[in-house]
Amino acid sequence: MRDIERWDIFELSLDGPQDGNPFVDVRFGARFSHGHRVVEVDGFYDGANTNRSSGVYRVRFMPDTPGPWSYVTTSNRAELDGVAGQFTCTDPGPGNHGPVRVSNTTHFAYADSSPYFPIGTTCYVWNHQGDALEEQTLETLRTAPFNKMRMCVFPKHYTFNQNEPVYHAFERTESGEWDYARFNPAFFQHLEQRIGGLRNLGIEADLILFHPYDRWGYAAMDAETDDRYLRYLVARLAAYRNVWWSMANEYDLMEAKTMADWDRLFRIVQESDPHQHLRSIHNCYAFYDHAKPWVTHCSIQHHDLGKVTEWRKLYGKPVVVDECGYEGNIEFNWGNLTPQELVNRFWRGAAQGGYVGHGETYLHPQDVLWWSKGGVLHGQSAARIAFLRRILEEGPAQGIAPATEHWNVTCAGVLGEYYLHYFGNSQSARRFIDLPEDARFTIEVIDAWEMTITQLDGTYSGRCEIPLPGKPYIALRIKKVV
Repeated sequence: MRDIERWDIFELSLDGPQDGNPFVDVRFGARFSHGHRVVEVDGFYDGANTNRSSGVYRVRFMPDTPGPWSYVTTSNRAELDGVAGQFTCTDPGPGNHGPVRVSNTTHFAYADSSPYFPIGTTCYVWNHQGDALEEQTLETLRTAPFNKMRMCVFPKHYTFNQNEPVYHAFERTESGEWDYARFNPAFFQHLEQRIGGLRNLGIEADLILFHPYDRWGYAAMDAETDDRYLRYLVARLAAYRNVWWSMANEYDLMEAKTMADWDRLFRIVQESDPHQHLRSIHNCYAFYDHAKPWVTHCSIQHHDLGKVTEWRKLYGKPVVVDECGYEGNIEFNWGNLTPQELVNRFWRGAAQGGYVGHGETYLHPQDVLWWSKGGVLHGQSAARIAFLRRILEEGPAQGIAPATEHWNVTCAGVLGEYYLHYFGNSQSARRFIDLPEDARFTIEVIDAWEMTITQLDGTYSGRCEIPLPGKPYIALRIKKVV
């Protein structure tokens, strides 16, 4: 009997028919059972077997409960139907904390209850740049602070990104047109390889399923093709514990799709995914209604981080400002933030109980900008973001919430226990703060740019005058003395 560790991938591979169109004609899946629990999982056709005159069919499953599991396949083809077997789900290995879930209403945690604070970055089509550059991106991520990567399934056509991708998602007809009823397994196999590479680094793959920046036809597929694509993609990828589903990047620029279309696409992913990974959608101008039940968290594009508290209250879900602007020097206003301003936006979001995403857009002679193609980082913000990640991970495991009683400063915490004040661009030489009278607190002065932490002498209660350095990007970390 095989052993599969908890939240890893069990895969069953079977030979089957390749006549006709196996992507459409053959139904294949399996029922996985543990005690009285049964989980139905869709399988998929993975192309012709190069060693035999048959097709390859796979079904993947991520067991989440230790102990014995059994399975039996289901299919409309006799040779794929009724294949039974067993495996044992063992304890997870080092670094395997399971998939990320929503926790404490507006925060996240891994399935094993370990806290997860998303410190994400965007590399839209790093996985479409060829092996050399893609491997360089993974090597950069090995020492970078990011634990989430926004990335597109489909290639992207946009400024600084005009190159042709190595793989496409569909086969071509004899006339050279896309055959939308036949997937190209090599495309998806390569995507899986890159998602697996991120998983091995402890990085969540926030997969963008649709986007408007296209010259190949992916943005204009009909509803039947969209639906079939989503079901096939979920069947292939849902067993990867580090997958998140982002329905679209800038969904509101895709004029061919209506709000009803987006609702339908969300439901298809929700209903097809046996493991219920996180689901979001990203805007350009107009927000999707994040309160809808199939949305697990807010993925927002906005420059004003002062609105995080408002969004948390409005939607009652985690708020991730995945795109607040990029550190760089390109001609577009969204891509020429100073590193200081990007770090400032990270802290403003974090000190309201939200999360903020990184991106970098420095001009490059070969147009290898991190935000689109990956490669290496050139900016100054990443080290400071790593410092903020350390601050968050040293804080309350359940996350922090806006502390509205501190109305004159951006502040979040756990009432009466912990506070993180952030003063932004202010260069105050002192501040007055009000702490509970019946407890004692220690106070540390944090320089978010210089990455220093200075402990103030003594303890504090009630109305306190706090000396500050008189420079921007200063924060206070206040902890109750136990």
